[in-house]
Amino acid sequence: MDVHHGMTGITADQLKQAHDADLAIQGEEQVTFEQAWADPDSGVVYCLSEAPDAAAVQRIHQRAGHPADEIHPVPLTI
Repeated sequence: MDVHHGMTGITADQLKQAHDADLAIQGEEQVTFEQAWADPDSGVVYCLSEAPDAAAVQRIHQRAGHPADEIHPVPLTI
């Protein structure tokens, strides 16, 4: 799970464009972006992905033009 700050006022269309930019290149780092959520008022965006490591997620986000401010590995699932 990663978090982006400072995206105040983001619209649904802008969120989709950012997500689509990640999807277009995610395979190059063996990342699979599952979903993104945004709160336009606070400017916080959350992205859920599966990846070999946090660095791969960050490389995709950087190349797509929106580096993550936080990346939280979540190693346990049920």
